[in-house]
Amino acid sequence: MEQALQITTIVSALLMIGFILLQTRGASLGAGFGGSSEIHTDRRGVDKTIHQITIFLAIIFVASILLSLVV
Repeated sequence: MEQALQITTIVSALLMIGFILLQTRGASLGAGFGGSSEIHTDRRGVDKTIHQITIFLAIIFVASILLSLVV
């Protein structure tokens, strides 16, 4: 059981890193400090799907860590 949780944690972490890097936003370094003049837009198509998969992977990642603490 513990080994399955460790594998789940590692795989979800690696996939989450990959999906975060796949997300394309036009934010530069200045946007991180509030200097962005970009208007908020809705995610559509593939960008929305990648965003939803990233959230799902984050939930799996946190749940596997919490379960490994309990077990």
